[in-house]
Amino acid sequence: MSDDSQPHPFSGPEEEGDVSGRLNWVRAGVLGANDGIVSIAALVVGVAAATTDDTVIATAGLAGLAAGALSMGVGEYVSVSSQRDAEQAQLARERVWQEARPEWEHEQLVRLNMDTGMSEDVARAAATQQMEHDALGIHARMHLGVDPDELTNPWSAGAASLVAFTVGGLGPLLTILWGPLEWRVGLTFAAVLGALALTGWLSARLARSPRPRAIARNMIGGAVAMVITYGIGALVGVAV
Repeated sequence: MSDDSQPHPFSGPEEEGDVSGRLNWVRAGVLGANDGIVSIAALVVGVAAATTDDTVIATAGLAGLAAGALSMGVGEYVSVSSQRDAEQAQLARERVWQEARPEWEHEQLVRLNMDTGMSEDVARAAATQQMEHDALGIHARMHLGVDPDELTNPWSAGAASLVAFTVGGLGPLLTILWGPLEWRVGLTFAAVLGALALTGWLSARLARSPRPRAIARNMIGGAVAMVITYGIGALVGVAV
């Protein structure tokens, strides 16, 4: 008898099947946070290079934060809504095909099973059982690449992007406003690079991708953006 008390070697929180269900949230959250960090940091550093007036810096930062968060939220909502509409249309067509031509759909599933390495006899027997269990679901997953049970919610994706952008953007804005005048730009650079290293590490960990590459990509991109906008702000400040 097997010991059911022992965990299966492929079960638990690190199960590979959990990855795909997290990717949309990772994408929306991490992209929103990164955009908030880089966009607002670049904006306030550029303004701070042109002026030391806290009111001007705060006004620019808050306006950029509001505009960016709303843009990210609406953009993500529209993008995911379009994707969801396309997936639902595909599922509707597949549902019609299942009713109109079940034999043809069965043969298609046999071929799809054979493409995974099954012999024809095994593929045919498996297709019969799969069709009896959930014909729409198996065809959607194997033929369309769509999981009917895991369609992304556009409202959730939009809200995640909006909140993530806001949280990410508040860091550099508060740092540059509260930091000592002579250190504010340097502190903002350091805080932003640290935050980007954290979001790069987090995204790589959740997606199980190489962490050093994700961290370096985030930090280099953010540093380049801040250096460019700081240079522009300095030039504008001198000209004015």
